[in-house]
Amino acid sequence: MQTLGVANQTPQSDSRLKNIFWPTIRNATDVDTLGSQGYWICVIVAAIAIGETFLANYGIVGMLLALYFYLGAVGVRQHSLYAAASVFAMSVLNFAASPGILGFFVCVVLLATLRATWIASFWEKREGITEMPPRFNETWSDKFADKFPAWFWPKIRIVYYIYSAGFLAFLTLGLTIIVIQRVNPQLLRFRH
Repeated sequence: MQTLGVANQTPQSDSRLKNIFWPTIRNATDVDTLGSQGYWICVIVAAIAIGETFLANYGIVGMLLALYFYLGAVGVRQHSLYAAASVFAMSVLNFAASPGILGFFVCVVLLATLRATWIASFWEKREGITEMPPRFNETWSDKFADKFPAWFWPKIRIVYYIYSAGFLAFLTLGLTIIVIQRVNPQLLRFRH
């Protein structure tokens, strides 16, 4: 059938779960789609952090976490390898601190986004592969997810690098102290 040109030449599409958790990355459109998916996941996590701040009275840490994820979302949408690695690392820390199905889902999706950004960072500047698809400006979600990150990321990129590195280090240190206290409570007590 293929010899006669009658058979379907398009490759089989991946399953829906594979497309979400570990999609095939063939071109810039696939990378852009994962960047958009990672953006919305980070925005949702930021909104949840704001909600938890008010419901559980986390105070300023919840707001700082929401800011971390939102600014990271902007970087992920702009295909920043640092931002993708940063939000993935924070999602792993969150999952380690409080495991759950939602946290696991966020980690896996952000890992797929990090993978796509990583693969795209090694592509040569060839036409067809690295040319990103056009971004739309018709609806409010187009403006929020496509146009705003392209405008905002160059302005806050350096600030985000400094902020995210400091915040991630601070939370890693805090989580390490909590783990040490649970394993050996006598280790961190000061003696007079």
